[in-house]
Parts: sequence; structure tokens; C-alpha cells
Amino acid sequence: MFSPSVKSLCAAALVASISAGVAQAADAGPAKKATEKCYGIAKAGKNDCAAGPGTSCAGTSTTDYQGNAWKLVKAGSCLKTKTPKGNGSLTPKKA
Repeated sequence: MFSPSVKSLCAAALVASISAGVAQAADAGPAKKATEKCYGIAKAGKNDCAAGPGTSCAGTSTTDYQGNAWKLVKAGSCLKTKTPKGNGSLTPKKA
């Protein structure tokens, strides 16, 4: 049979392996929710990054519901989002 020191090493290796698996699972964190870009729903200055011509990044849209400005929304909700200028769009509209 195996000596006590070999058994101790095997037990230690097993514990380390289990601990690593648990730590890896904890690092994974919660799953990200699916999102989509929704154009024409952002208020002036409230868009997410790179809206299009005339904007450089987040918060640079110049008018409410600018057609080429987008916000990230929950997947499947964009076309249902209503604004005074109509519903959201999955593609850019004229600015």
C-alpha cells in the first residue's frame, strides 16, 4: 500500500484541485444580460458611445432622439421603446 506521506500528498492535491475549481467558478460572476443598440431613443447628451457623424463618444448627441445616437437596451426591447419621434430602431436613422 501507499505510505502515509503519499496519502497526505494525494489528499493535499485533491483539496487544492477542488479549491481552484470553486475559485474559478466564483470568478465567473453573474452572466451578462443580452443587449442591443437602440437608435433614436437617447435624450441629448445621454447617448452611449460613438453615435455617428457629429458625435465622438458617450454623451455627445446634440438633440433629443437623434437618429444616429444609440443606447444599449435589453435585447428585444428596442422596437417597443416609444419616443415622441416614434419607436426605437435597430439601425441608424437620419440625424
